[in-house]
Amino acid sequence: MASPNDIKKGTVINRDGELWVVTGFQRVSPGKGGSFVRTKMKSLSSGKVNDNNYKASENLEFADVSNKKMSFIFGDGATFTFMDGVSYEQVEIQAEVIGDDRKYLKEGLDVMVIMHESNPIAVELPQKIEYTVTMTEPAVKGDTVSGNVSKDAELDNGLNARVPIFIKIGDRVKINTETGDYVERVN
Repeated sequence: MASPNDIKKGTVINRDGELWVVTGFQRVSPGKGGSFVRTKMKSLSSGKVNDNNYKASENLEFADVSNKKMSFIFGDGATFTFMDGVSYEQVEIQAEVIGDDRKYLKEGLDVMVIMHESNPIAVELPQKIEYTVTMTEPAVKGDTVSGNVSKDAELDNGLNARVPIFIKIGDRVKINTETGDYVERVN
């Protein structure tokens, strides 16, 4: 048996004989009462999505899953293809499985594909990914006086992000995939 504190994105929970994959979670420690984990889970059999809260004292049954390092090759909006760099095996994953994380995908990006009985059930992105800025406005003298210290930028995979005013076209930046925020400029 496992504790709710072990839950993370991609965890597969066996609940009442049905398998559910965790698509989002939040640990909550209220001022009164015990802590708990708020989860958003998707049924692997029906595709139904549920929100559940698990007290820290509860016991859960996790299903056996395997993690496979794969590289993103391409996507057509509905299906995304990943390849194992060792066996060259290719796996197609539906957009619903990847969810909002698909906006961070770019060609050649290494991810962890979480498999249950040879079926991909989730994709785990690196926490920070490097991108190249392809479009942004130049900094204008006096912008910092008004407190406007960030600007919009378009990245090489089409993602839009807010970056500091000193970032220019061609710069490489790191973006946090959990928040979508700018992290740092890469030399």
